Amino acid sequence: MAVWDDLVGQDRVASQLTAAARDADALVTAEAAGGGRPAAQDAADAPPASSALAASPASPALSKMTHAWLFTGPPGSGRAPAARAFAAALQCVSPDRALGGAPGCGFCEGCHTTLVGTHADVEVVRTDLLSIGVKETRDLVRRAQLSPAGGRWQVIVLEDADRLTEGAGNVLLKAVEEPAPRTVWLLCAPSLEDVLPTIRSRCRLLTLRTPPVDAVADLLVRRDGIEPELAASAARATQGHIDRARRLATDERARARRAAVLKLPLRIDDVGGCLKAAQELIDAAAEDAKQVAEETDAKETEELRAALGAAAGTGGRLPRGTAGAMKELQDRQKRRATRTQRDSLDLALTDLAGFYRDVLALQFGSRTALANTDVQDALERIAAGSKPERTLRRIEAVRACREALDRNVAPLLAVEAMTMALRAG
Repeated sequence: MAVWDDLVGQDRVASQLTAAARDADALVTAEAAGGGRPAAQDAADAPPASSALAASPASPALSKMTHAWLFTGPPGSGRAPAARAFAAALQCVSPDRALGGAPGCGFCEGCHTTLVGTHADVEVVRTDLLSIGVKETRDLVRRAQLSPAGGRWQVIVLEDADRLTEGAGNVLLKAVEEPAPRTVWLLCAPSLEDVLPTIRSRCRLLTLRTPPVDAVADLLVRRDGIEPELAASAARATQGHIDRARRLATDERARARRAAVLKLPLRIDDVGGCLKAAQELIDAAAEDAKQVAEETDAKETEELRAALGAAAGTGGRLPRGTAGAMKELQDRQKRRATRTQRDSLDLALTDLAGFYRDVLALQFGSRTALANTDVQDALERIAAGSKPERTLRRIEAVRACREALDRNVAPLLAVEAMTMALRAG
């Protein structure tokens, strides 16, 4: 199975990345053959990546490979999987390459270790916090200055480039501007506007699209073994969002939460109903964050205590001078819980916006396929009881709530304002 097989509906992007991987492979192979030394050793004497790549033997005039890439696309389009697949192709050591095969076989040691996250020369950075700070970015930049330990490239995959603080972005800019030899940066963000202009101007842009619903359903069946009917329902409900579709198809609690959200438009007939519905949305998001915390916090805490010499069976007391490390972990867990609650609430608002989108489609008699066919009775009831302009105002209210949450407005106040606006229409 090639590394590109999970890029659902992204044939153009896969083609571009395959061409770039070919050029990158040709460059490293030619340098290793010419110097008679391993590729990792060649890196120390190689010219700067930007100039070396521009003169790739695969394309003397202009290489399809470059040292920095920016993957953009709507949520669920597969930005991070595309970046990881490209990283695997860059590290591919399949013997088929000598026979004209494209890098990225999916089976060799380079591909396999990259895809499972154990390759020594591939650093994949994702955050469960609200932002990525200067300290973490400086650590990445130091890592990027190293020569490959054994692979063909030093690859840094930054899955949440949109979460870089301004200071962190400025730290990263220097590394992208003056890349180390044989180092490649792969940045992922929802859109160009989510990345500093100075950084995006130094990256090659790849834009992914929302995958077709049928293609996502097929992926869930083929890769995750989900029943076709359930896979089709989850893909349709999430409108092609791969990760959300997988979660909806495999997690009964996620389906229950979505069902509760889709009942909200029928429960806001009065002010009391609006306030109660808002509180329930907030409570559901908090419960979701609590469930995630229960799964990870206890394990992290016990591992840190063991590392500090205070594991179970040793009396439980932390050695002197280690309380600061435990406090730092607790602060990180609190920040993660905040992000998890925000993400869960945003997911509920996305489902709510999808509900009103379906209402609008019914009101206009559109042939667009409905996402929420499981609540079609409620859709038809709301569509018959209001006009399209009211539905548009309700969609705008949901969007305004999401923007308010991005500006750190108190979640309960933002959601209460939204439910009141939904009632007014």
